[in-house]
Amino acid sequence: MKREVKCDDVILGIKQRERVVTEAEYIAASDAAKEAVWLRNFITDLRVVASISRPVDIYCDNSGAVAQAKEPREHHKSRHVLRKFHLIREIIGRGDVRICKISTDENVADPLTKPLARVKHETHANSIGMQYLDTSS
Repeated sequence: MKREVKCDDVILGIKQRERVVTEAEYIAASDAAKEAVWLRNFITDLRVVASISRPVDIYCDNSGAVAQAKEPREHHKSRHVLRKFHLIREIIGRGDVRICKISTDENVADPLTKPLARVKHETHANSIGMQYLDTSS
């Protein structure tokens, strides 16, 4: 039995995967924005510092997710995303959070989310203060 694979099918599959990844990154950024607002309010309530006036930076390595978060209105690519995740747009609009594009190579969260080559993993792990413990003794 022979199956034909058309170029359109392959491209559609790639586009589908990109959309799913973008959606996941967008939802994660939305959750991070809500958490940042909560932490900011908590620290302000503790009166540890006078006030936090600067927006909290959230770094994302997915251009599509960054663009969706900055988009003030809903469009066809985001209409299936649950409404609660679009709160990030309001949070950005208020100036509580700023979403910033970061290159994948500089994304220090990568060792926490996916397997990496050893050198890249060690570089990112060191940059966030993770250390290997010698358990041989």
